[in-house]
Amino acid sequence: MSSFIYSKLPQVGTTIFTVMSQLAATHNAVNLGQGFPDFPMSAELIACVTKAMQDGANQYTHMNGLPLLREQLCQKMEHLYGTPLHANDHITITPGGTYAIYTAITALLQPGDEVIVFEPCYDSYLPNIIINGGIPVTIALNANDYSIPWDEVNDKITTKTKLIIINSPHNPTGAVLQASDLQQLEAIVAQKGIFVLSDEVYEHLIFDGIAHQSVCRYPNLLQHSMAVFSFGKTYHCTGWKLGYCISTNEQWMQEFRKVHQFNVFSCNTPMQAGLAAYLQHPDAYLTLGTQMQAHRDYFQQLMQSTPLQALPSYGSYFQCYSYAHLSDMPDKEAAVYLTEQYGVATIPVSAFYANGTDNKVLRFCFAKQFATLERAVARLNDLQF
Repeated sequence: MSSFIYSKLPQVGTTIFTVMSQLAATHNAVNLGQGFPDFPMSAELIACVTKAMQDGANQYTHMNGLPLLREQLCQKMEHLYGTPLHANDHITITPGGTYAIYTAITALLQPGDEVIVFEPCYDSYLPNIIINGGIPVTIALNANDYSIPWDEVNDKITTKTKLIIINSPHNPTGAVLQASDLQQLEAIVAQKGIFVLSDEVYEHLIFDGIAHQSVCRYPNLLQHSMAVFSFGKTYHCTGWKLGYCISTNEQWMQEFRKVHQFNVFSCNTPMQAGLAAYLQHPDAYLTLGTQMQAHRDYFQQLMQSTPLQALPSYGSYFQCYSYAHLSDMPDKEAAVYLTEQYGVATIPVSAFYANGTDNKVLRFCFAKQFATLERAVARLNDLQF
């Protein structure tokens, strides 16, 4: 009798990011699909990590993260958002933001719990819910500006609703939440006793003078929330896979750490030590939004010469462009077409919807050198479908 493995994720195959990156490599295309920078990260931060290695910080550190790093993060968060935190109880260092999201969901959900997810959404949310026996309840963001339809949220809440996932700045659209959004969420949580998972990995990559609305600004909301952050996105070192999560709900954090200790136990020590030293220079993260906005603005300027229509981006690495006025071609076919015929790889936004909603929109990553953006857009100037 042969053995058989039943898949916990039978609908999941190779991700669109892998598919498009492989296609880009095959056709020597400029890859504006996957979200990672192609420019150097801070030489000073590299030096901080090198020094930590040379000073002997090369063995396991505390399961919850290097104590000095957690203390530095407490100072940072209180300075930015006015909320006092305890390094021992409220912060855990993780091997990346995606890991933190999975672990937070795993620690919280019981089979049959419902989770409200706004689409389009980061592609890990739904599989994380499903593999833990949860039930995703998807709500489409408003088509005109990717804002949250709060009336629909109230309609979708049931006695089984356990969690709401929010993401700002938003991947894939670059939309950002306003203070009014957090206030409405705070009221819902207070009334219904629901938990919130706040994906804030693009925290500092926010533009046009807009203030990031972290759940950490709202102490009552934070009592029911876990916020996830990414050093990789902040400091353009995505390959380091380091992030952290914050919650003043100590029971949820305790359960998070139970899962964490048997999964990875502790994270890269010298990089944590280097980050702890680098965090003592707040200008390094306070100026990030201005720096990345220059890339967004330059990309927008270049793209005006193409027939694609820009959708607003107020944060993240990404801007979406519509071709609905040009063609009825499905967006997955359009993404392949641009890669094969014009040498520019993008991501079709339908990949961020469970049901494949296709609004004829493609996501571009502008976190690239200006020369890379110029090379890509030059290939799109004569775009025809």
